[in-house]
Amino acid sequence: TTTPGTVTTSGTTPTQSFTTTSGTTSVSVTTVTATTTTSEISSPVSTTTSGPTATSSAVTPGESWWLCDCFQAICIEDNIIQVVPIVCNPPPKPTCANGLSPVQVIDKDGCCWHWECDCYCTGWGDPHYMTFDGLYYSYQGNCTYVLVEEINKKVDNFGVYIDNYHCDTRDVVSCPRTLIVRHETQEVRMATVKPNTLQVEVTVNKQAVALPYKKFGLNIYESGINRVVEIPELKMNVTYNGLSFSIRMPYSLFGNNTQGQCGTCNNNTADDCMLPNGNIAENCQTMADHWQVVDPSKPQCSPGLIPTKAPITTPVKPCKESFICELLLGSVFEPCHSFVQPEKYYAACVFDSCVLPNLDLECSSLQIYAATCADQSVCIDWRSHTNGVCSYKCPSDKEYRACGPLKETTCKSSQQNETSTKQVEGCFCPNGTMLYDSGVDVCVKTCGCVGVDKIPREFGERFTIDCQDCICLEGGSGIVCEPHKCAKQNKTSCDGEGFYEVNEVNSEDFCCPIVTCKCNTSLCTAKAPKCKLGFEVHSHIPSGHCCPVYECVPKRVCVHQNAEFLPNSSVFVDKCQNCVCTNEVNVSTQLNIISCEHIPCNTYCEPGYEHQPVKGECCGKCVQTKCVIRTAQNSHLILSPGEFKNDPYNNCTIYSCVKVHNQFVSSTSEITCPAFNEESCKPGTITFLPNGCCKTCAPLDSTSPCTVRERKDFIVHRGCRSVDRVVMTECEGTCGTFSLYSAEANSMDHKCSCCRESKTTVKKVSLKCPNGHSISHKYIYVESCSCQDTTCSTSHSRESQSREENDTLKRLKRAISLTSQ
Repeated sequence: TTTPGTVTTSGTTPTQSFTTTSGTTSVSVTTVTATTTTSEISSPVSTTTSGPTATSSAVTPGESWWLCDCFQAICIEDNIIQVVPIVCNPPPKPTCANGLSPVQVIDKDGCCWHWECDCYCTGWGDPHYMTFDGLYYSYQGNCTYVLVEEINKKVDNFGVYIDNYHCDTRDVVSCPRTLIVRHETQEVRMATVKPNTLQVEVTVNKQAVALPYKKFGLNIYESGINRVVEIPELKMNVTYNGLSFSIRMPYSLFGNNTQGQCGTCNNNTADDCMLPNGNIAENCQTMADHWQVVDPSKPQCSPGLIPTKAPITTPVKPCKESFICELLLGSVFEPCHSFVQPEKYYAACVFDSCVLPNLDLECSSLQIYAATCADQSVCIDWRSHTNGVCSYKCPSDKEYRACGPLKETTCKSSQQNETSTKQVEGCFCPNGTMLYDSGVDVCVKTCGCVGVDKIPREFGERFTIDCQDCICLEGGSGIVCEPHKCAKQNKTSCDGEGFYEVNEVNSEDFCCPIVTCKCNTSLCTAKAPKCKLGFEVHSHIPSGHCCPVYECVPKRVCVHQNAEFLPNSSVFVDKCQNCVCTNEVNVSTQLNIISCEHIPCNTYCEPGYEHQPVKGECCGKCVQTKCVIRTAQNSHLILSPGEFKNDPYNNCTIYSCVKVHNQFVSSTSEITCPAFNEESCKPGTITFLPNGCCKTCAPLDSTSPCTVRERKDFIVHRGCRSVDRVVMTECEGTCGTFSLYSAEANSMDHKCSCCRESKTTVKKVSLKCPNGHSISHKYIYVESCSCQDTTCSTSHSRESQSREENDTLKRLKRAISLTSQ
């Protein structure tokens, strides 16, 4: 027992509302100064010191020691031992300043128990704090702060810290981002993955860990929606879910020895706003700002910084609180009102709904109040009353429960019923199933095995995973595996060009790939040939081969002069032909045939012209080959060069044709007949001259039958022609030429006489040539004619006469020709 004024009282005597009351009865009557009730049983006991009762050391009178089953032995004297049974009377239940129910704590003697008010600090929202002793305040700092540290350091490197950040664009309010727990060599960080959510990531010494985690006296596990850091040696736990936190510490280890934003745990709110120097601040908002710690990630924060503006405790503008806040005071939470007063949580909810109406932070006030109620063994299903605003979604294989066990029963945990009445909300396995293991988040109907694939297996079940043949066995490690055995496959040869071996997934056995031959054309050596015009490269891969076979195949086109033409298109061969590419194929060349037709030409020519081909022209042209002479009667005569022809209607007109320098020149000559008087001719003597035009006879009265006859005509010489007609003369007439029979001589008597020139002169005339030049030409002009005797041949016959006539005709034609030229 202790003296009055301390925090411990004994027996059933009412205490002065201190933290602890004791129900342990003292063994000494003389020491009961605090009116302790003592039940003493004294009976003389005769003992002997022989045998097993002898001790190795002497016990002085008055000395006591504990026996089993709450009995105490006291040495009286002379080996007389007084046995005193310990009777525990329940102590009165104290009232805790934080409003929570006190807890029973076993005394050190392990026989009786006493009441204690645990140190319980919470924080939530933007944020709001409830100290160990139940003092409520709000604080919107933006740094890292001390929540709990020891005043007198008993535990090495121990403390709980919070990292806050401004969670609105106006930098008015803050929210918790990370909760930090330090214990000896380990630092645990529980960080919110996404702001204002229940997604939390846990790291130990800056390394991510999987839960549950147990190492060096530290346990970290999931409990419903919370992440819990438990230190069994210190009988404390820290809970965090991203929106709220709670710290529970035993009074027996931390009473009167805590400092920080959670205050001093001594069941007295008067000193909860204590500064680091031990002074008491006027309010906890001022106190909270002084508990900054050095954080390299926040250089703007400086420990001990005095705030420059007054902290916000109430909304600046009045507003109508969210309907969600009214749930705290209504019937939903009414079962908890007698255990935990809701007013402070309601005030925090109103503050959050007014200052940050769009973040739904008011849900955190309801959540922490419900968690506090659950800690007092009062479970409330409140989320279903928020119209989805504070809903919580579970994975498809889990179901939400507002009241679930603190630690869910698993196949690996004890199957004994959980004796704790405390519950938490969270996602739990559906009824009829249980969690396989705390570290394997899989719900199973029967406990068997769960491997890395998270698929439950029953005992004795065989399966293949990660190419291991496994079996689920009861006991041991559970799953026993050995390398998967593949069935033998036929050896595949990939000898062909372009083939290579490849392992393909076997749809029937994914662990045993099938060796197949794959084709890679880049490994082929054959190149595509270059085909001539009209042909193109075609390739095909024969069955069972990889590399293509190339060949030049006809394109079914026509080819002309290094150009290709599609069927039915025009092809230019030359301008004298119309050509088109047909669909017909030349068997030998495999090219389409070009069909051509000559351009139609007009081959008709006028008389005197012949159609002759012309080089470079499609059609020939009519070329003059004869002279075309128009007669006086409008008829046409066609004369070849050198040909003479009389007018069909007038023998005195003679036409001739001459080719001079590839030009055809026609001329018309008219024979001028000498004066002729038929009456002067003897009857029967009228005849035509050899020219067939002029008539003549033996004149009867002419004394000078041989006379000079004049005519006018053009003189042509060597292609040159006189400009005008020139007067020319000629001898014409008959002379006394006859053959008579002489009786005397009895033979023919001949007399020959010719009309010939007897006097001539030479005259000059200017001739015009085709090249434009003029030349001087001399010609013979007959002045007079006379009959001149000639020798007559005695052997003249008709033949000679005919020859003479022909010679005369030739001379006449030549004369005519000259005159026409």
